[in-house]
Amino acid sequence: MKLYSIIQKRAASGSLRPTQNNHRNYIKRVCAATAIFSLALTASAQEEPIDSLEGEKVVLDEVLVQAVRVTKDFPITFSDLDKVELAPRNLGQDVPILMNFMPAVVTTSDAGAGVGYTSIRVRGSDATRVNVTINGVPYNDAESQGTFWVNMPDFASSTQSLQLQRGVGTSTNGAGAFGASLNMLTDAFSEEAYARISTSVGSFNTLRNNVKFSTGLMNDHFEFSGRLSRVTSDGYVDRAASELDGYFLQGVYNDDNTLIKALLFGGHEVTYQAWNGITADQLENNRTYNSAGEYTDDNGVTQYHDNEVDDYKQDHFQLHWYETWNSAWNTHLAVHYTRGRGYFEQYRDDDDFATYGLEPITVNGNLVETTDLIRRRWLDNDFYGTIFSATYNNENLELIMGGGYNEYKGDHFGEIIWAEYASDSEYGDRYYDDTSTKTDFNVYTKANYKLTDQWSLFGDLQYRGVTYEANGDDTGLVDDSFNFFNPKAGVTFDLNRNNNFYFSYARANREPNRNDYESGSPKPEKLNDFELGWRYVSPSFQLNTNVYYMRYKDQLVLTGELNDVGAPLRSNVGDSYRLGLEIEANVDISNSFRWRPNIALSDNKNLDFYFERDGVLQDLGNTNIAYSPKLIAGNIISYMPNANFQVSLLSKFVGKQYMGNIDSETSVLDSYTQTDFNVQYTINMNSFIKSIELSGLVNNIFDADIVSNGYFYTFDDDYSNPGTITTIEGAGYYPQAGINFLVGATVNF
Repeated sequence: MKLYSIIQKRAASGSLRPTQNNHRNYIKRVCAATAIFSLALTASAQEEPIDSLEGEKVVLDEVLVQAVRVTKDFPITFSDLDKVELAPRNLGQDVPILMNFMPAVVTTSDAGAGVGYTSIRVRGSDATRVNVTINGVPYNDAESQGTFWVNMPDFASSTQSLQLQRGVGTSTNGAGAFGASLNMLTDAFSEEAYARISTSVGSFNTLRNNVKFSTGLMNDHFEFSGRLSRVTSDGYVDRAASELDGYFLQGVYNDDNTLIKALLFGGHEVTYQAWNGITADQLENNRTYNSAGEYTDDNGVTQYHDNEVDDYKQDHFQLHWYETWNSAWNTHLAVHYTRGRGYFEQYRDDDDFATYGLEPITVNGNLVETTDLIRRRWLDNDFYGTIFSATYNNENLELIMGGGYNEYKGDHFGEIIWAEYASDSEYGDRYYDDTSTKTDFNVYTKANYKLTDQWSLFGDLQYRGVTYEANGDDTGLVDDSFNFFNPKAGVTFDLNRNNNFYFSYARANREPNRNDYESGSPKPEKLNDFELGWRYVSPSFQLNTNVYYMRYKDQLVLTGELNDVGAPLRSNVGDSYRLGLEIEANVDISNSFRWRPNIALSDNKNLDFYFERDGVLQDLGNTNIAYSPKLIAGNIISYMPNANFQVSLLSKFVGKQYMGNIDSETSVLDSYTQTDFNVQYTINMNSFIKSIELSGLVNNIFDADIVSNGYFYTFDDDYSNPGTITTIEGAGYYPQAGINFLVGATVNF
């Protein structure tokens, strides 16, 4: 299998006119839909206006991420999710799964049940393009730019709140956001001492246990808290088991003007590999099949290597110092260090000696050039740096100046730990050994200025400098430097106490990741993002709606293919765009019923796309961008007769999407609907035990056949019929579990 050819060129003069007309027609449809939806909802929400556009007051602990978070005063499209909303469904599944019902979000799980390797896409952009920070500190892997939540098991149990900024968002540390920015805030300090024990069990032998504690404030200044977690699951897919250990420790010093937090968190994951996927035929007849670790023994019997696992440890250290100097000025300084090390192990059936630099040998008079073997491919890395900001606030101006410097060093190497025929190898030999380094420096200044009681102006200027060096066989010799200037500007208009409008423009630039260099010499990608939004707020009804247009140059889109370690491959595609409408609402139907719907409509196109099929270069015109459904809808209906009882019905619809960029029917992922049922009941106690919280979650209650992810590839067959070239297409799929459940109990002391 080889990477299929993608060639992109500019259209001839006048060829863009149909595209412009299509844009106009789509905009007309979007505006009409917005007007209809808005009029319908507004008609039922004519309550007495209240002044609630200011957002929640930022308390001392939350200022840790003030530089990267926004409120309704900013012309940024965002959604929030806090601990209270997370708690009923937090039964051991990873953070992306808990975010599944947010607008424009699509999630998936390799093992099919939300434990182990999980991932997220926002507005069709994969996890490498969603910038994640934890307390303002970059979390995306510096090289791959991905986010591996499996390395921090049960992290949702130590998350105070998160904010998802769709589009470019505001200036943030780490790689530029091309789909969204996810800002996470860990647990705030507790003034009162507590202890908590949680247990949850469910389908596929899933088991989550954790303990949490806090000393409360001692001597009015000091607090220590922590969490220990263990999550195990067999997974829905065969042998896709996970053994996950996580921890979170925090020490706090607090007084009237100073907050110092020291955090140590991380985890150890051992996960049986499940990224091979299955064929269309297996999808119909054997949905749980997993080819990972499969081999044939000397008797011709199919066996499975019992340690075909990913084994990785990751530890994070953060030290934050926040200081209030006077009524106008405050500062934030943080240093951080992340240590990661681990391997994945593979059984290789009949592998060539030459792959490992080994010489052929003679056995019983026969020349032997292949062998069965077990190999480990290692990653040993360090990531460290600092972030800083200074904030000035007065009645009309919020000014933030900040930046960060981060450095990454990674060692990649491979070992053979067993071989049927060892040839000339020695124990501990490395058949490859390469290193990589990356530095990332950024400074920014942003301001939100209130011109009048109704008009506010926003500006954000960021400079980012990146260097990356690598010398791997897969990447070749890499020595690249990038200098990016990322401006943002916008305006906010408060029509009245209920209605808030905004418009923003943002420019973003982003460097390629390590895997991109496997495809040749990738270019950095560029994005111009336009956002137009309206927010309506009343006591019983809130509406957020926005139209966006994201125009890319040299966008690195997913090709649908995977490399030899299951990582998605991308390729530059010249000009492309995303145009969409997003609507989310929060409706208090009564004192007991709450309705939270959202919908995302989008048109996502590669412009003037060229592809080489059967040896002939073809102009495919405008094609759909891979993994970009035109319709994503979420819905949550909750019944809360009192403060101690809550029942929710959650549903998610994801429309048809292509796994490649050539609109091949072979690459289609069908639309699907997932419906979950969630219940939580709290028993208050008047004793040593303060309360007992009981939770239940039934996922996919209608037992739908869901396939949320897959891959697509092509290769040119020039050997079956000499003298001719035939392009062959293929696809793989990742099925998700049918109906399954989790139940849990939390005892609070």
